[in-house]
Amino acid sequence: MREAAFVKQNKDKWMAFERAMDSKSTINPDHLADLYIQLTNDLAFAQTYYKGSKTLLYLNSLASQAHQNIYKNKKESGNRIGRFFLKEFPLFFAGHQMTLLYAFLIFMAAVFIGTISSLYDDSYVRLILSDAYVNMTLENIKNGNPTGVYQDAGQLSMFLAITINNIRVGMLCFAAGLLTSIGSAYILFRNGVMVGAFFTMFYLENVGLESWSVIMLHGTIELSIIVICGAAGMVMGNAIIFPKTYSRRLSFIQGAKKGVKIVMSTVPLFVVAGFIEGFVTRYAFMPAVIKYSIVTLSAAIILGYYVYYPRYLKRIYG
Repeated sequence: MREAAFVKQNKDKWMAFERAMDSKSTINPDHLADLYIQLTNDLAFAQTYYKGSKTLLYLNSLASQAHQNIYKNKKESGNRIGRFFLKEFPLFFAGHQMTLLYAFLIFMAAVFIGTISSLYDDSYVRLILSDAYVNMTLENIKNGNPTGVYQDAGQLSMFLAITINNIRVGMLCFAAGLLTSIGSAYILFRNGVMVGAFFTMFYLENVGLESWSVIMLHGTIELSIIVICGAAGMVMGNAIIFPKTYSRRLSFIQGAKKGVKIVMSTVPLFVVAGFIEGFVTRYAFMPAVIKYSIVTLSAAIILGYYVYYPRYLKRIYG
């Protein structure tokens, strides 16, 4: 690429970066770091193809200034965590809602396949969930308590075990993005098939609605975590497949940082889902109005925080 064309293609980005550096207002460190990665990528390109040029001198100067702003000591606000959850993350996630939609569609397609397969093949549920689990569930149904499995352990031990397991599944969905977005899509698909087979097992025993209303007490948030972490993995995986104007290594680093940020947002959800499953779901025979209120509130929290609130902030801050 000719130097003039290179400058024309990137000058708007450099000027925006320079204005951000000159701004007297506080610069978001994460945003500055992202811009710095883009700048160093352009600098490396200029060092290779435009040695001794004014463009290289300009980029060197700008990169040096950015480095000082990033690494100088700054007093950090004590409300950093609150600011992350209330503003930084929702604004950031507004740009990744299509990835969340794709993750959700993959998961629901798998749920559909698991459901249809279980309806038309008597052995499919046992193949997916194992004979031991199916036999235990059928025994609970026979005893009039389809979701009795959630009452077998102590509340605290169950809360801890479930929270740890949810974290393991969520991290697996994210880490699979190292195999590109196909890896995370596969984990989402596999879990979706299991969920479809799981709910169909209860439906075939004529306790579908009764069981669903209990399982979704925790399942609303728990399944949402799987989809969100899958979306995080797809963000990282897409950065590997589609590096755009960056080197693949730099694109991967950026994608991994974005994916980690998405996973971090689910930390409170891991705790809430584990708490509900450990301390609330065991009360399967609570009034229906309480069960459906918890399910509705859980769904509202997920949709509000990951869909509507980011859009609201985007309209305000652009």
